[in-house]
Amino acid sequence: MATPDGVPPRPWHPVRGDRDASTLWYAVMRKEVKGRFIGTLCIRHSDHHASLLQAGWQEVPATEIGEVSPSPWSAPA
Repeated sequence: MATPDGVPPRPWHPVRGDRDASTLWYAVMRKEVKGRFIGTLCIRHSDHHASLLQAGWQEVPATEIGEVSPSPWSAPA
């Protein structure tokens, strides 16, 4: 979803992680807040991962990570 300069269009924000971050070691997490999803990246099987799961966060399946259809909030082309 990123533009050529590497920055995703609004309302999207980049998920930051190591360049070699893979879903083997890292989990992309999401939580719906006020009708919008927020997300973060964390190391699998860590205390932080466990606390996010306890707080109602969901792990995003690897098959759902990647290019998505344009956002209804993105500027017209």
